[in-house]
Amino acid sequence: MSLERVRIQPEDFSLDEEWRRMRAGLGGGTGAVAAFIGLVRDLGGDGSSSLELEHYPGMTEASIEAIVARAEERWELSGALVIHRVGRLRPEDQIVLVLCASRHRAEAFSACEFIMDFLKTDAVFWKKETGPDGSRWVESTRQDFDRAAGWRQRREAGKPPQA
Repeated sequence: MSLERVRIQPEDFSLDEEWRRMRAGLGGGTGAVAAFIGLVRDLGGDGSSSLELEHYPGMTEASIEAIVARAEERWELSGALVIHRVGRLRPEDQIVLVLCASRHRAEAFSACEFIMDFLKTDAVFWKKETGPDGSRWVESTRQDFDRAAGWRQRREAGKPPQA
């Protein structure tokens, strides 16, 4: 696949622009594009919280490329894109976009979910939340690791982990 697959950037992204860019590069055999957009949560409910993301250029992109490559091994994708923002983000800001295109919707949905689940555990980022109770570094949760393990255990293509 020759389409761009991974971008790390401080700037916001436009779903409409990214959708059009992907759509222009897809062939007639594509029947579905699934999308996921992650947003920054407001920890205190008053809009004063923030999330700061740091990354290691080159290493972060490589870690996400590896996740996308694993999705392509599992599902027949005609396109995949991950845009992840870095820097200081505020509540309701967009933080991540995942687009997955395939011949059928089940593959597009499953690949999108798979990529998001592994972004939570395998992508190289450092995250610091600041809220009403101060700042703390954020680590992957037990639930994040359980979801990733579910994908590893269920090797049959297209079957999501049990929630």
